[in-house]
Amino acid sequence: MTFEEQRRRLSGVVAIPVTPFDAEGAVDGQTYAKLVDRLITSGIEVVTPNGNTGEFYALDAAEARHCLEVTVEATAGRASVLAGIGHDVASARRAAAHARDAGADMIMIHQPVHPYISGDGWVDYHASIAAAVPELGVVLYVRNPAIAGEQLRALGAVAPNVIGVKYAVPDPVRFGSVARDAGFDRFVWVAGLAELSAPGYFAVGATGFTSGLVNVDPAISLEMFHALSTGDYPAAMAVWERIRPFEELRAANGNANNVSVVKDALGQLGLCRPDVRPPSRLLTGPEREQLFGLLSSWGLS
Repeated sequence: MTFEEQRRRLSGVVAIPVTPFDAEGAVDGQTYAKLVDRLITSGIEVVTPNGNTGEFYALDAAEARHCLEVTVEATAGRASVLAGIGHDVASARRAAAHARDAGADMIMIHQPVHPYISGDGWVDYHASIAAAVPELGVVLYVRNPAIAGEQLRALGAVAPNVIGVKYAVPDPVRFGSVARDAGFDRFVWVAGLAELSAPGYFAVGATGFTSGLVNVDPAISLEMFHALSTGDYPAAMAVWERIRPFEELRAANGNANNVSVVKDALGQLGLCRPDVRPPSRLLTGPEREQLFGLLSSWGLS
């Protein structure tokens, strides 16, 4: 697949699937494959195994590889696989090589969690990983407001396979400025804070958005994307109003329930177990009741 086709697909709904666990707490590959297939048959063109909604930081390296392999097999060429990788440079380069060998189309490099990040070091980190897989498209996951257009421009100059930026700093003005300082046409700009932030980011240049909600109801996410991509902001905001309580439930307590809400919703729909790994937790009874009411209002429960 050409980088141009990858860029086109990133300008859409980029799904971040959950990682389902079985009764013993292991990754449930069979259920995982069914969830991925459900996304693709609903019209999703990019699936990101090992994203934050997939509990990337709660998986060991072997589990992350397994999730990617299951995704590639379940996708069967019908959509792009954007493999989440990260941690130290050596581990990330190994994960990138595995993604290439397993059949992924692109990699997404998680925001470095090292406590001491310099601008030049950030460029070097991503350039080293991108150089390990020059044939794969690379998407950056930017959550650090200290990363400016200057760093993105420098990285783009030395890493031609870096094609997209998942921007997840909660500031659309900052996003618009960074994108233009980086070279607006050099990258695909993906709103990385999901549906509630998407209208603001599309207004200043994003052309795609990531989603965890899409696991629960792909049609809602695709409806919002269609509205935004055609400039129909009233229609987009109608969807926004519908999903706002769900996304606010996920965002409560500093995003503590971000994954738990999605998995519990899938559990209520009979699609997977609601189990999450620490430091996430299961929803409380009242939270589950609230969630049931939201799903009912969407006609899902």
